[in-house]
Amino acid sequence: MPTVLRWNGYRFYFFSNEGLEPPHIHVDKGENTVKFWLDPVEIAHNIGFAPRELSVIERKVHEERENFIEAWNVYFGSGG
Repeated sequence: MPTVLRWNGYRFYFFSNEGLEPPHIHVDKGENTVKFWLDPVEIAHNIGFAPRELSVIERKVHEERENFIEAWNVYFGSGG
């Protein structure tokens, strides 16, 4: 599970066997987890995060979107 970013207690990562899905990022903190598609940025599924916290995480995903896509492409060999 390559970790792409750690920020304010959140871990942003993807699973190493997910290269057949469109680019996305998982975010965990404590027992909570959310998955965001990256193109466009939208929530795929959420377990435990409250709406207010999701807004904070989503803003960070938007800020880091290009970095996440680049990391995805490098890891899975998509070439961008």
